[in-house]
Amino acid sequence: MAVRFNKLTRPAIRALQVGQSLTEHGITFRRDANGDGVYSVNIMVDRRRIHRVIGRESEGVTRQQAEDFIAQARTDARRQRLELPEGRKTPLSVEEAADRYIQRLRDSDGKNIDIKARQLRQHLVPFLAAKPLTAVEFFDVERYKKARRTDGAAKATVNRELATLSHLLNQAVEWKWIKSKSVKIARFKEDNQRIVYLTDDQCVALLEAAASDHNENVHAFVMVGLHTGMRHAEILSICRDDVDVGKRVIWVPQAKAGSREQPITRELAEYLEERMAMLPSGCEWLFPSPGSVTGHVHTIRKAFRRSAERAGLDPDQITPHTLRHTAVTHLVQAGVDLPTVQRISGHKTLSMVARYAHQSGSHIEAAMDRLEGRVSGTKEDNIRKLKLKSST
Repeated sequence: MAVRFNKLTRPAIRALQVGQSLTEHGITFRRDANGDGVYSVNIMVDRRRIHRVIGRESEGVTRQQAEDFIAQARTDARRQRLELPEGRKTPLSVEEAADRYIQRLRDSDGKNIDIKARQLRQHLVPFLAAKPLTAVEFFDVERYKKARRTDGAAKATVNRELATLSHLLNQAVEWKWIKSKSVKIARFKEDNQRIVYLTDDQCVALLEAAASDHNENVHAFVMVGLHTGMRHAEILSICRDDVDVGKRVIWVPQAKAGSREQPITRELAEYLEERMAMLPSGCEWLFPSPGSVTGHVHTIRKAFRRSAERAGLDPDQITPHTLRHTAVTHLVQAGVDLPTVQRISGHKTLSMVARYAHQSGSHIEAAMDRLEGRVSGTKEDNIRKLKLKSST
């Protein structure tokens, strides 16, 4: 049955003055300052609010197109209800699914739970809002990618967030929350060829800059990062009881490649012993944050950026993850064998560590000099041999 309009009629629309508007049946027509009119809709469909600008009168948009949009939205909602697993009456929203997803991971001892929870809470859920899980489309993913890049997030960071969304959708199918995955998520192509790391002098400059920052956590963060090569989230979630300064190890219960013991340097062990002695009695975390849900700090990017700038470094190029690249690169340049480097860094595979062996530097030149000495003899011997060969 067609909807009857009593207020939003053609004569009423033509009579509207600048700044005035009419609303009926979820459709609004507003007369702008330039005299042009704008149609928009604001409706609830399956407990989900849909607010869209349909278009301008000058572009040929009419009330009928707004009506068609509403009809299509309700048709899509009915289709989604038909596709719901047995027992559900309304589509599962991304927000509701995210909460259930994290709880299931905790119940089943899933991996990287805190990281996934943060990605969902801070970025994915706010962007996708109350959108049904079955209605996440390619366009939504592309808009999300563009928005995150505009905010300054690196391609690798966005890819990790998209991986979490993809895993949520896959698990939703497996757990029979939805019948099928609604979208194939295309990730950014990452440039993994060039690894940015700090020189010895830059490490000292960054530590000094971090020590002078008003955020007391950033200096400790840089110390741990440079002396271990641990990941950003691993550092900030260090539990006080997981630090053994006597054995010089930090227990990492949830890492990408599984739980591990992280070796630490003597200097860092002494530093952490002093830091823990200064923490309040009963404080559970090395980087406490009373206002956080988990009780510890989750990001230190702003303070790190300030410290990088103060140290004369490019904050767009030098990020918290650069500390990991720096520690691993310096281990390789010091001549440590790759399996040992993998044991220290916690990389999943040896091939991931091998990327650092390709970095240019004085250690490469020294290695080639040693090779030259082994296979060619001295420079004088080679010149003498060359003269003998030319005279014959």
